Parts: sequence; C-alpha cells; structure tokens
Amino acid sequence: MKFSAMHRRKSWTTALIAAGAIWLAAGTAQAQENDGFSFQVTAYKQAVAEQLGDDEQMAAFYRARGFGPIWTSDAPEDRARRLALIEAFSMADDHGLPVSRYNKDMLMAKLAQVQTGRERGLLEVELSQIYLRFARDLQSGMLVPARIDSGIKRKLPHRDGQMLLQRLVDEDPRAVLRSLAPNSPEYARLMRAKLKLEHRIAHGGWGSVVPSGSLKPGQSGGSVVALRNRLTKMGYMRRSLSSRYDDALQAAVQEFQEDHGLKADGVAGSGTMRQINTSPEQRLKSIMVAMERERWINLPEGLGKRHVKVNLVNYHAQIFDDNKLTYETKSVIGHQDLDRRTPEFSDVMEHMVINPSWYVPRSIIVNEYLPLLRGNPGAVGHLEIIDARGRVVSRGHGFAKYSARTFPFSMRQPPGPRNALGSVKFMFPNKYNIYLHDTPSQHLFAREVRTFSHGCIRLDDPHDFAYALLAKQHHDPVNYFKSILNSRQETHVDLEVDVPVHLIYRTAFTKAKGQMNYRPDVYGRDAKIWSALVNAGVNLRTGSI
Repeated sequence: MKFSAMHRRKSWTTALIAAGAIWLAAGTAQAQENDGFSFQVTAYKQAVAEQLGDDEQMAAFYRARGFGPIWTSDAPEDRARRLALIEAFSMADDHGLPVSRYNKDMLMAKLAQVQTGRERGLLEVELSQIYLRFARDLQSGMLVPARIDSGIKRKLPHRDGQMLLQRLVDEDPRAVLRSLAPNSPEYARLMRAKLKLEHRIAHGGWGSVVPSGSLKPGQSGGSVVALRNRLTKMGYMRRSLSSRYDDALQAAVQEFQEDHGLKADGVAGSGTMRQINTSPEQRLKSIMVAMERERWINLPEGLGKRHVKVNLVNYHAQIFDDNKLTYETKSVIGHQDLDRRTPEFSDVMEHMVINPSWYVPRSIIVNEYLPLLRGNPGAVGHLEIIDARGRVVSRGHGFAKYSARTFPFSMRQPPGPRNALGSVKFMFPNKYNIYLHDTPSQHLFAREVRTFSHGCIRLDDPHDFAYALLAKQHHDPVNYFKSILNSRQETHVDLEVDVPVHLIYRTAFTKAKGQMNYRPDVYGRDAKIWSALVNAGVNLRTGSI
C-alpha cells in the first residue's frame, strides 16, 4: 500500500517535471524568436486580469502582487508549487475526493503546450482556481449540505481565498497542502480506517456471509465456523479451528454489538446478524461520507475548548474538554417523520432553565391539540391556553370555530413532575427551536433505536449533565442545582462561559481505541450524501492499493 502510493506520487511528479521542461523551453524559444518579452508580460497580465472575473478574493491577491505569477514563471518557487500541487492531487483518493475533479491530465497537457504570454496568464489563473477548489474541498467539504437534505443546516466553513493563496507564497507549499485536511483526531482515524478497509477489500474482504438468520452460544456447525471466520477477518478475535459457539466467540459478538449500537448480550440474533453480514463496501461508503461530514465541521476556531456533541444516530450527548470526553449520557432524537426529524447544526449554549415551563410549539398546537379541543374544550387539561396578553383563557366558550390558521392562542404546561421537559432544559437559542431537555418518559432510553421526540433532544441523565456544566462555575454544583430544583420555581441559570453545541449525524465514527463504530442511517441522509458524492465523481477504491 505504501509502495503504491509512493509510486503514484513519483510517476506524477516525473510527468510534471517533463511537462514543465517542455513548457519552459517552448516559452523561452518563443520569447527569443519574437524578442517580445515586454509584450508577453503585458499579454500575461491582461489575461490574468480578465480571468479573475467576480472572484474578489483572488483578484485582491493578484492586485497586491502586481499580477505577478505564483505558478507559471521559471522561478524555483513556482516550480516547487507546481510539483506540490500535483503531488497533493495524487492523494485526493486517500481523502475520498475524486481525482477527476482536479483534472491533472488536462493541466499536464496545458503545461506542455503553453507558449504565449496570454496562454501563460490563462493557465496562471486556472491553476489558482483549481488549487482553491482542492483546498476548499479538502478543508471544508466538496458538497453543499442544504442541497442534499433540508435537515442539514450547515454552511461550509470556507477559508478566505486570498489567505489560502498568500500561504503558498509565505510558506513551504508542500506543508501548506498537507495542512489543509482537518487536523481533528476523528478525521485522522477515519482516514486510517478507510485505507485499512480498502486494503482488506482488495484482499478478499471479510469472506463469505454467515448462512444463518441467527446463532446463539452452545451451537456448533458450519454456520458457527462462518461466523467465527467473518469476525476474525473483521479483527474481533484470533484465528481458531473451533466449530462451537464458545465463550471466545460470545465475547467477540458482544464487542461487535457494542460497536454497532446493539444490545450486547453475545447472542447473534437477526439484528446482529444483519450487521455482521453487511458488506465491507457498504461500510467503506459510510466512512467516506463521515470524512466529508467531518470536513463540514472543520471550523477555523475549532469545535471549542469545551463543547457538547450530539451524534444523533448514536443517541448520545457528550461533553468534551480539550478534546477529551468528560461526560456522556443517552439521548432520544426526533422521529423519522419528515416534520419531526432533528436538524443538524451548531450553535452556542448560553443557559439552562431549571423547573421549566413547556411552551408548546405552534405546529403541535394546530396539528395535534386543536383537533382535540374543537371536539372537547376540556381536552389536554394539563395545558394552559394563553391569550396574546399572557392571560389564561377559559375553556367554557369552546374552540370549534377556530381553524389551524385562525387559532389565536398559545399553550403552556407549567413546571411540575409531569412536564414534557422534565426538570431542566439546556438552551442554545436557534431558529429551529431545538434544545436539550429532561423527560418523564424514561423507559424510552432502553430502546436501541431512540427516535421518539418532536425534534428536540431528550437526555437520560439531565441532572448529571447539568452538574458537569455547572462544575466550571460553581464549587458545589450538585447542591446548587438541587436547591433551585427544590424551590419548584422556574429559574434561568446563565453559563458564565458559553458552550458550543454541535448536532452531528455519523453512521460511521471512531473511538480513541478499538474498532470502527457503525449505526443505521435512520433519516436516510447518508444515502443522499453518498449519491451526491458519486455524482461528483467519487467512487470506491477497491482494487489493489
């Protein structure tokens, strides 16, 4: 694998050197023949100015340097940049990016053919454009999330184009190009997993699927052998000739189940067997989608020294301090219905509300509660009906005359043990009206798939979550929280330092140690992303690498 990558880079570099030599020789001959060096410079600058168009960032860069080249002169610095760029393109596949998007062969041909000053100016701008495309693809992602699924509310964290070009002038170009990929531990582990899985697929994958719907400890036979062989190739156990579902196999199944969000009972039931028999090619797609998603949150400022991360499809909320996981609890997310799915976005948690009221969203009022109230004014009696002046409305007059459009009231559930938000909610104000909160429906956290809410995120241990947040600003966070809780008064508690919150969606993710983790694509978003990647030229690299 290392030899192949090295060979690929060497062959591309050799081709570039050859093309560069042809171009430089042709350009020099043309200049000598016409004795028109000044004319070529003028034609070059005019071509650069014309091609910059509406790209203000690139235009500012070239104006600041008097339109001088960074790619197309015969200076050693320009040659080094050309070599570094072609070398970087040769590694695009490793990052799950399509090599064809950067059209290396076309660039090589143009380098070999350019002769006039105008051609050199056109090529100068084209090289900068392709460099910026590559830099942004690798740094921030190549897809536009909102065009893929309306539930992905992310704006790509593109860096300034003038800054990206200036870095090539100020720094070693190879170092600049190496620095473009996200430097997060997650991205590095995903990339290693991608290369490892590609190598495994090229050498036979995980072998034959297990020809059984389910297996359990104590059984023996050919299906058990197939199960053992497949888990061995996945890296969950050592080779063995045993045909019995013994303790070692049970332990391997349990570890596999933990890595796939399944009940870790060591029994290879139908759900576990479906995951075991999922092809490595399908898992590779999930990893490549995860790499693109990781680029979407490669923020210039980072995720935050302290931040909250909720992987929706892993059904867990986590607190990280200095990139180390310091607290984790189970979560429930929005239902699969289109109007109840939890969106993906990042925002900043500013405060928590202890003993919260629940102000019912308008969509729930008109779609769920108004039909009940029209037939029975006393329905949903645990909720107060509030007018525009904040007064509780009598139910005596009835609500049959109102439609979803004309219903003029809001609805509120006061604090209490049956409140839909439980005893605390965590607020990161956003236009989607999404927040984290407690819930009285604790039984839902025992489910493997936890998609039950209207979009907000319910927490299994919200009090411990609150203690972890308050520990940074209070010497006794437990008793401080409980004293407010026991008051039964709705209380707003500010966080002294705002905490970034990132709602992400990862069907493939890593841990600091151990195997890759995979989860079902419950909203179908990753399938859409993979389709978009394929349309952009991405494909599985499953041959010899």
